[in-house]
Amino acid sequence: MISNNITNAFYLIILIFLGVLLFFCLLRAIRGPEVADRLVATNMMGTIVLVMICTLSQLLNEAFLIDVAIVYALLSFLSVVLITKLYMGAHAEHKANVDVDADLEAYILNLKKEEAYRQEMHTAEYYYGEVIDDIIMGRNDDDGSN
Repeated sequence: MISNNITNAFYLIILIFLGVLLFFCLLRAIRGPEVADRLVATNMMGTIVLVMICTLSQLLNEAFLIDVAIVYALLSFLSVVLITKLYMGAHAEHKANVDVDADLEAYILNLKKEEAYRQEMHTAEYYYGEVIDDIIMGRNDDDGSN
């Protein structure tokens, strides 16, 4: 009888300790700061709940809780894989958009440079064209004749 009470007290202490750890994992999942931190915290929360279910199974002497724990482990694993897949897809899409934006900005900058070059060349052609016309026509602005 004493041995059973000590065992039950030990299981309760383990459950309380796991509950505290679960709370800290919940804080990490909420605070982040990165998505990877949130994913790891979510995965750890699933593992802690799994251990809590197994501990309850031993405490209550209920074998069906082990089956529940196995199903929960599968669901927890699939949820973490799904969330990771969604995050990686969103990350890849964001990266593609950033690349497209950078390419578009580089293209616009190149167009502006070409336009400035054309303006400069047009001004030079106009100026030198008038100088050549003046030379051909015999006009000379330097000495004031013609």
